[in-house]
Amino acid sequence: MIIIKDPKELQKISLDLRSQGKTVALVPTMGYFHEGHLSLIDNAREKANTVIVSLFVNPTQFAPGEDLDNYPHDLERDAELARARGADILFAPDKSQMYSPDHSTWVEVPDLAINLCGKSRPEHFRGVATIVAKLFLTAQPHIAIFGEKDWQQLAIIKRMVRDLNIPVEVIGHPIVRGANGLALSSRNVYLSNTEKDLAPLIQKGLRNIKDMVDKGENEAETLIHELRSFYQKNIPGSRVDYIEIVDPDEINSLEKVSGPALCAVAIHLGKTRLIDNLLIKV
Repeated sequence: MIIIKDPKELQKISLDLRSQGKTVALVPTMGYFHEGHLSLIDNAREKANTVIVSLFVNPTQFAPGEDLDNYPHDLERDAELARARGADILFAPDKSQMYSPDHSTWVEVPDLAINLCGKSRPEHFRGVATIVAKLFLTAQPHIAIFGEKDWQQLAIIKRMVRDLNIPVEVIGHPIVRGANGLALSSRNVYLSNTEKDLAPLIQKGLRNIKDMVDKGENEAETLIHELRSFYQKNIPGSRVDYIEIVDPDEINSLEKVSGPALCAVAIHLGKTRLIDNLLIKV
């Protein structure tokens, strides 16, 4: 595995690989790898001749007061993990290599960024779409793998690729969970021991909602009320950012669950904001 910092160098290598008939897969990350990230690399390894893993803590998707400065970072550790999992290239640019001082071009998918995380983080998905577009142009992949824990992000990237005719196949990878059911996240390192014991109840609540739907309940308002009550009762000290039931492609709120629906939540547990979701199929 080689480590590259220069975007132009990566672009040249990737274009050369494509000219040789090699299939290139990209796994975009912000680093501090856990088993979820590594499973994305496994998926890419199965689908492509060359696997590029990008590691860039993108400043434009953080709002003032968020955890940009404290986001966990260990390049040496991540490089060893990526190498062991079969990555061919680790792309780890500096901020100055991805954003010039007078950067003024942005990519937005506004219709899909209104709900869920977009409500409390209004600039977030503009930063996400812009950096992913830049990574696609730099790495020139045939395939890109994203985790389904960030479902709204995945939907936005798929829409961006569709609308801009970007020749990249975007593939979602199922959420990877710990043995206790908690969705793996780099931010889980922020949790105290008590919070780590409570956090798996986020997913348990989602499964309760699925059970209710399976038994015939289809009113979104009722389901959301039940889930909010479950969290208030069972996760003391938590603060709900949102609980919504949305169309999985359009990310617009649903009144009834009559087809595929995504139940998505964001919860503050102590100082840590955790997201999770569950796709409900009727």
